[in-house]
Amino acid sequence: MINYKKGSITFILTVLTLGAMAQSTANNSSPYSQFGLGTPNSFLLPQTSAMGGIATAINKINGFNTVNVVNPASYSFINYTTIDIGAYGEVSKLKQLNVSGGQSNGNFRLNHFNFAAPVSRRSALSFGLVPYTTLGYNYKQTAANFGTGLPSDTSAVNYIYSGDGGLSKAYFGYGFGIGRHISFGGNASYIFGNLRKFRSTEIPSLYGVINSRSERSNSISGFNFDFGTQVNFDLDETRHVVFGYSGSTANSLRSKVTNVVSQYFNTDGAEGSALDTISNQVINDGKIKLPLIHHFGVSFQQDGKFLIGADYSMGKWSQLTIPGESVSLQDSKSLSVGGQYTPNANALHSYLALIDYRLGFHTDQTYIRLSNTDIKQYGVTFGLGLPLARNGSAFHKINFSAEYGQRGTYNNNLIKENYFNFRLGFTLNDVWFQKYRFD
Repeated sequence: MINYKKGSITFILTVLTLGAMAQSTANNSSPYSQFGLGTPNSFLLPQTSAMGGIATAINKINGFNTVNVVNPASYSFINYTTIDIGAYGEVSKLKQLNVSGGQSNGNFRLNHFNFAAPVSRRSALSFGLVPYTTLGYNYKQTAANFGTGLPSDTSAVNYIYSGDGGLSKAYFGYGFGIGRHISFGGNASYIFGNLRKFRSTEIPSLYGVINSRSERSNSISGFNFDFGTQVNFDLDETRHVVFGYSGSTANSLRSKVTNVVSQYFNTDGAEGSALDTISNQVINDGKIKLPLIHHFGVSFQQDGKFLIGADYSMGKWSQLTIPGESVSLQDSKSLSVGGQYTPNANALHSYLALIDYRLGFHTDQTYIRLSNTDIKQYGVTFGLGLPLARNGSAFHKINFSAEYGQRGTYNNNLIKENYFNFRLGFTLNDVWFQKYRFD
């Protein structure tokens, strides 16, 4: 008899996770997220994020099944029912040259839910929900003399810019192996969400002045496809070299843009409710063209001991088009290097020897170029894989990763962002959906 109770648990976890992620507002509080569709997410789990973000040539890690959405060919190595659920948090500090103080931000969200189950000895299916992009920023610019910038009048105009929202990616994937060395896989995904951008104009020094606010909302939905392959070479029974490639197709998404212009008073320094809506209209109903993205990777692993690898990614973000917006992005590039070390995966009397110790770094040229300056990002990562006591046929592991990095620059009066983020995940490997001879 097939164990349907565990299938019901999977369904309930999926529904709860989808609901929680749908209700959460992803706000990464970075001014650089206002460009394009928001800050792209990498679909990394804590165990790969801690190694600098290497994932394209990763399948099993130390014999533990991993649902690696970055390359669906990795699903072919899954031989246990696998669930991975996790959360994400970040704190950041924004600073501009010759400007005292700075802006501190923080956010926390449920980050991912991934499920996978073997179909045959060399194939498995997977489904789940991961963030695709996040949008969140809030800053103010002030101009003297009613916005002219001249110093002759004290009546300044404040231009307040803010945004929130993000896109999520629900996927269903399948991976399979051909022979002993080659694997292929693909994900069919549905991308959906809403991006809201606000611009307010206020004159705080003049009593009774009516302020104005423009809200631009972009409701986005559509299908996208990922594909990948891995070539695995066994040097002996415990040592393996893996080469990987994965990509994302340049599909089009439906975009419905609406614009609402309203007026309001400031009451005791705070924005009051809208007095009147001047305009509320759909200004564009068209298609967003996504970029073609490529990932290349290589890894070397000795089972139960160590893993090292490197990834190189390219995104054709200059191809991105958004109806009604002048996007003007450039192509992105990134390099990730990292690995993990396990002192003794079979230790009986030392828990510290069982822990996976992970370290890595990455460098990125983002798709943003401002004031003839490329916006770059650097990060150093570390993390732990903490195994839990075995319960029957089930293996559990808690994975933690942290990253300290910088984004942006002080050059040309731009903003530098120092950030610290962490990911916490729980991974389950178990034998589910088996048909037993006796009940």
